[in-house]
Amino acid sequence: MKKAYRKICFTGIVLAVLLAGCGGENGTDAADRGGDSSAQETAELLTEEDGSETSRIVFECQDMEGNTVSASVFTQSKLTMVNVWATYCNPCLSEMPGLGELAGEYEPDEFQIIGIISDVQEGGDAAVLDNAAALIEQTGADYTHLLLNESVYYALLTDVAAVPTTFFVDENGVVVDTVIGAMEKSAWEEKINALLEES
Repeated sequence: MKKAYRKICFTGIVLAVLLAGCGGENGTDAADRGGDSSAQETAELLTEEDGSETSRIVFECQDMEGNTVSASVFTQSKLTMVNVWATYCNPCLSEMPGLGELAGEYEPDEFQIIGIISDVQEGGDAAVLDNAAALIEQTGADYTHLLLNESVYYALLTDVAAVPTTFFVDENGVVVDTVIGAMEKSAWEEKINALLEES
């Protein structure tokens, strides 16, 4: 009973926060909006060569196919784009075809895209999962999509106030940039290429 109550409370809090804002078409860096550029709470610190410490994302959850995915997924590419979206969010859905195209245009060891479905919880209702799967298929967003659980929420979503929100994560699991709102494919491509050059 306690576990079910906790799950209901967690779902209610997350939905209340995310329903409060569905980002518009123009993406902005979190820093441009006065926010912290790394919206994360983390369990590990990475020590840099200069002795400074950087937060590293740590999580474990399931993807749409029921596979377990952890933060080790970031080690597979130099740069990972983590796109937080929701099934009710039109700007999210409108940018997903372009993201699906981008996912296939880069070498996997250079760049990958991961989606987090912010309103579909791990272990949730089959009809809700089927709706999310249909939207992914319709938009051609053929990349890994993660289901929400407490681990992912506390690792990445605690400061997310609107969807879509997109994080760029390096191969060490460190957030290097954040964009709030949707963008056209060409604008994403420009940002991706610039971040890859910097890495």
